[in-house]
Amino acid sequence: MLRDVLDCLAPKDGGIYVDGTFGAGGYTRAILEEADCKVYAIDRDPEALARGRVIEKEFGGRLTLVEGCFGDMEALLHERGVAAVDGVALDVGVSSMQLDQAERGFSFMADGPLDMRMASAGPSAADVVNECEETELARIIFIYGEEKKSRAVARAIVQARGKEKITRTGELAEIVSRAVGGRGASRIHPATRTFQALRIFVNDELRELARGLSGAENLLREGGRLAVVAFHSLEDRIVKKFLAERSSAQRAVSRHMPLPEEGAPASFSLLFRGARAASEAEAQDNPRARSAKLRAGVRSGAPALPLDFASLGLGKAPQLEGAL
Repeated sequence: MLRDVLDCLAPKDGGIYVDGTFGAGGYTRAILEEADCKVYAIDRDPEALARGRVIEKEFGGRLTLVEGCFGDMEALLHERGVAAVDGVALDVGVSSMQLDQAERGFSFMADGPLDMRMASAGPSAADVVNECEETELARIIFIYGEEKKSRAVARAIVQARGKEKITRTGELAEIVSRAVGGRGASRIHPATRTFQALRIFVNDELRELARGLSGAENLLREGGRLAVVAFHSLEDRIVKKFLAERSSAQRAVSRHMPLPEEGAPASFSLLFRGARAASEAEAQDNPRARSAKLRAGVRSGAPALPLDFASLGLGKAPQLEGAL
């Protein structure tokens, strides 16, 4: 949805923009070609940044590559002397390049080490699968994968690892497939939801998204624009709630959070109602785009709201810290 994101951001000469999910550099390149502006491109994957050095040289001082999590974008930009920006683009989830690299362990389509770490640091999916208690493993798979047979999957994993550690994507896919019972009428592979759950959990993707949205709210100057493309309902739900809370003067707030001041001004206005989907032509050219949803907002001059994970539905979601 590159053209749609550019239309939302409306890059202008002299502007400063953040591409929070650099990946292959598609958004970054397009923004830099659209206007004589600067882009700070963030990615936690060292391999993505290494590939991006060619683009950085091509655009000279207009592009700065930043290694780190986009949830830390406010601190990362402050470290570089940037206090405010004109636009933030986020294309959340795993990149096609990561899925295509068997050695990264994101996919079961080609056998590889059970890794799934975007930053290649910290606990891996293999650590989670082999060390998490059965009840916690089932909870992770149910909440982040929306797998109805999560208990059966967790039980099968625990039984298998009791004989030998699970270290390969192919092994795990077979274990899950037997537990779920084949595709049936479903078009998706029976291991899809479990793999998704593990990837989200290992990389703390949903909290990272919430932190990134909050960071963008704090960085965007009045009139600055936020454009977010999500590929899964879990991600899109967070973006939807975030913008809904901040685009209405009568915001719905979490019961865990004190009520805002009566009539407190909205910090965002919506560029359009609801979410935009990819065109039929784009979906045909890029099957991954079929599930893409774009939401966008314009920053007002009102103070930013504090980040509240509970109001975004993440208050009781499993966390990697303390799980192992």
